[in-house]
Amino acid sequence: MAVGLRQFTARSGNGAGEPVLGTDNGEELVHVQPSVSVALGNRAPESPGTLYITTRQVVWLSDVDRTKGYAVDFLSLSLHAVSRDPEAYSSPCIYTQIETEDNEVEDETDDSDSECSEVLDLSKIREMRLSPSDASQLDTMFQVFCECAELNPEPIVEEDEGHNWIFSADQLEDGAGESDDVEWNFSQNPTNTIGRSNGHHDLSRNVLELQINDQRFEDADEMEEVTDSGHQ
Repeated sequence: MAVGLRQFTARSGNGAGEPVLGTDNGEELVHVQPSVSVALGNRAPESPGTLYITTRQVVWLSDVDRTKGYAVDFLSLSLHAVSRDPEAYSSPCIYTQIETEDNEVEDETDDSDSECSEVLDLSKIREMRLSPSDASQLDTMFQVFCECAELNPEPIVEEDEGHNWIFSADQLEDGAGESDDVEWNFSQNPTNTIGRSNGHHDLSRNVLELQINDQRFEDADEMEEVTDSGHQ
C-alpha cells in the first residue's frame, strides 16, 4: 500500500472516464460526487473535478486536465471532518489529514504564489480539502467517508516485548516438590516452548522460585494449624 497522497491518472474509456479500480482485490465504487474542488495543503483550490469514493481509496480527477488526478488510501487518512467555519476555510468542505512516510510538514509560511510556482511534492502534503459546489452534499459525503473508513481498519501489529511467562500446572507442582539446589529444566534449556522468558532466564527462574516458596509457606501454615489443633 502506498502511503500518503499520490498521482492518479488511470482512467477508463481512453482516459476520459471513471478511474480504473483494483477489482482484483475487491475494490468497489461507492459514491461519485461531481463538481468538487480540491485544495492541497495551503494552496489555492484547483479547477473543479469529480470525486470518486471507493471501498479502498478517495480519488479526485480533474474535469479540465485529463492527465491530472490524485488519490489517497483510507489507511493513509488519519482524520476527516466537515468544515463549515469561514474563518477556518473560505468554503464548506471535507477536511482531511494525510499520513506521510517521513511525517514532514510542508512549510506553511510560504505564500500561495510561491508554492504554485514550485514543483508539487505530494509526499509532503498532509492536508486536503474537498469542496463540492453543492454544499448540501457535505453530510452525505462525510457519511460515505465514515462507512468506507470502517472498511479499512488499522492493521494490528503484534509486539514481541515484555516478559511473557507461560507455565503448565504440572511444572509448578513438580517444581514445588524439588529441592532448592535442583535447577528447572527450562532454565537450562532456553528453547523450551512451555516456559519462555524472551531471554531473561535468571529473572524467570526467580519468579518460579517465589512461586515455589509461596507454596512451601502455605504447606508450613497448614502444618502449624494441624499441630495446634492436636494440642487442644
